[in-house]
Amino acid sequence: MSGHAEVQVKIPFGNKYLDAIFSVPKKKLRYGVILTHGAGGDMNFPHLVSLATYLASYGILCLRFTCKGLNIAYRTKAYKAVVEYLKLSDDYKLSGVFLAGRSMGSRAAASVIRQLSEDDDNDDFIQGLVCLSYPLHRPKLQSKLRDEDLLFIRCPVLFVSGSADEMCEKQLLEGVASKMKAPKKIHWIDKANHGMAVKGRAEDDVMEEINAQVFSWLRENIELEHK
Repeated sequence: MSGHAEVQVKIPFGNKYLDAIFSVPKKKLRYGVILTHGAGGDMNFPHLVSLATYLASYGILCLRFTCKGLNIAYRTKAYKAVVEYLKLSDDYKLSGVFLAGRSMGSRAAASVIRQLSEDDDNDDFIQGLVCLSYPLHRPKLQSKLRDEDLLFIRCPVLFVSGSADEMCEKQLLEGVASKMKAPKKIHWIDKANHGMAVKGRAEDDVMEEINAQVFSWLRENIELEHK
């Protein structure tokens, strides 16, 4: 794998700044991924670092950021600020970007895509959405689904979820996916819980499976764009 550089930046958000890190590939493709964490943790959550490193080693720029706060509207606003920042960046001129997040971060990403698609000046900068452990419902509260944003999205969506995720029952996600207008794919990590832990399986091994799935899906979608 080729190396990459890590560049720390502060992204303006209202009257403060969000901490963020670019994983910059040596050989650049013209596409990037923005990554953020769930309700707990930050941009240095091991799964995000692992995915960013993996993607950068294959030529995809990765920007991961920290946004504390458990209010989904606030997280969505922060995510939007990061998208704008990358779009206007002179250092990294990209043809398009994929929004990605873990758990609550993927809800924020979905919400951003829905909001931007409702804007009149919508362009093709956002190419797709990657949801890692999308929290479709609260544990044991399957009657209230958080699917509104997903049903509005038109760009390609990848879900990577554990088949034993207590916040995303398998049949329920498959039901939502069948109603979505967007091209979508679900990759189930066998017996993984919401934190992607699998009994009797090394964490690195699970991360390798997730990273490879995300990269091959990104590559398919980038290639489709250029046929």
